[in-house]
Amino acid sequence: MKGKFPVDRLQSIRTPFYYYDTQLLRQTLQSINAEAGRHEGFCVHYAIKANANAKLLRIIREAGLGADCVSGGEIEAAIAAGFPKNKIVFAGVGKSDWEINLALDNDIFCFNVESIPELEVINQLAQQKGKTARVAFRLNPDVGAHTHANITTGLAENKFGIAMGDLETVVEKAKGLENVTFVGLHFHIGSQILDMGDFQALCNRINDLQDKLERLHISVEHINVGGGLGIDYEHPNRVPMANFKAYFDTYAKHLRLRPGQTLHFELGRAVVAPCGTLFTRTLYIKKGATKQFAIVDAGFTDLIRPALYQAYHKIENISSDEPQQDYDVVGPICESTDVFAKQTTLNATKRGDLLAIRSAGAYGEIMASQYNCRQLPKGYTSEEL
Repeated sequence: MKGKFPVDRLQSIRTPFYYYDTQLLRQTLQSINAEAGRHEGFCVHYAIKANANAKLLRIIREAGLGADCVSGGEIEAAIAAGFPKNKIVFAGVGKSDWEINLALDNDIFCFNVESIPELEVINQLAQQKGKTARVAFRLNPDVGAHTHANITTGLAENKFGIAMGDLETVVEKAKGLENVTFVGLHFHIGSQILDMGDFQALCNRINDLQDKLERLHISVEHINVGGGLGIDYEHPNRVPMANFKAYFDTYAKHLRLRPGQTLHFELGRAVVAPCGTLFTRTLYIKKGATKQFAIVDAGFTDLIRPALYQAYHKIENISSDEPQQDYDVVGPICESTDVFAKQTTLNATKRGDLLAIRSAGAYGEIMASQYNCRQLPKGYTSEEL
């Protein structure tokens, strides 16, 4: 072992591949359940879009979390993993008819609806099946989040959700439809949020909205605040878990739930990101005029976050104990954006060394592509190695 990794066993696997520390995943789930469990009415769903690896889904389902899905394929993955259908919520700005029908056929807990046209289609399809769909309205609270611009979702300029000012009209519309039942409100302001003040601002916005709804004699059974909790990408060894206590305590302190209301969360990144590592092998060390490149066999086809979001992932050379040097760590894809890190410090690296790209359990394997006709990376758990 070097650090937390079984180096000898990992060396024998063809790179690139994902490695998931299931012990850390289970500890993370225990922390989530413990912290959420201290507050009455808190219900946690796992956002499958972060990672749909079947082995991880089984562990998450065994921990008792529900499933947050944004496609028909994710609903199928949730059902295959054994998530109770009455714990599945279906979100997404563009639900197709076959996906809505799939959800109706499986009597899922709730649709998170993003527009009046979508509401009308759900009602029509439910009518054809003689069913009644439970719906929550996703509202755009126009709350900014201190995160990358590409992963904010709660501003008025974003494509997600219904404008706050249109809620009364939408609720009245739902009351006039026979095959939908309004059960809740849904919010989500962004991802990789570390400032609890952003979540407090959302709480304040929801409090004001609930006061207004009560004056209109509109009651809400469920409040869904989405996810968005970030992790520490810079220190995966020292801080291997998100701050779930601060997260859930923020909502418990600042959100004024009404008697009997349940509060739903949709955590994704914070559940699986820390437990995942992308392993890649060094192909060449290329020395330039002002820098040196570590060219590796993984590319943005395997982990697109650095290219897409300029995201940082800590990189470690687990094959070397030599003095440190600076490298640009780059992949083999024929695109200039295929860069994992610039001027990052690694133990002196040579051809054949195994590099660990840390905190890659979320939006890594699930976003992999076959651009350049590359093979998709495989995923392995610590339990099977």
